[in-house]
Amino acid sequence: MKATIWHNPNCGTSRKTLAILEEVPDVDLTVIEYLKTPPSAEKLAQLYRDAGIPPHQGLRIRGTDAEERGLPQAADADVLAAMAADSRLIERPLVETEKGVRLCRPQERVHEIL
Repeated sequence: MKATIWHNPNCGTSRKTLAILEEVPDVDLTVIEYLKTPPSAEKLAQLYRDAGIPPHQGLRIRGTDAEERGLPQAADADVLAAMAADSRLIERPLVETEKGVRLCRPQERVHEIL
């Protein structure tokens, strides 16, 4: 099975999710440090659509200026554009497999798509 994690090595939940993925046998794992290689607005839209959540649920509020910028009330396209321009606004970790996509908070949610 192929799996991709949009990962932040400074985040404990992201590290725990990555550890779960590394322990699964036969997983072809791709790790993308999204702060270094941010996804496009189009990719984020696809990830959230496949996860069955609106972009606002993937918006990181804590430790960002999202509220000051009015992003929690903004249109989806504006939220996605802001995330693509400033990847610190992306809540993590996102994991994609052929079984779906999950925002793995808590990290155990990754089991739903393995």
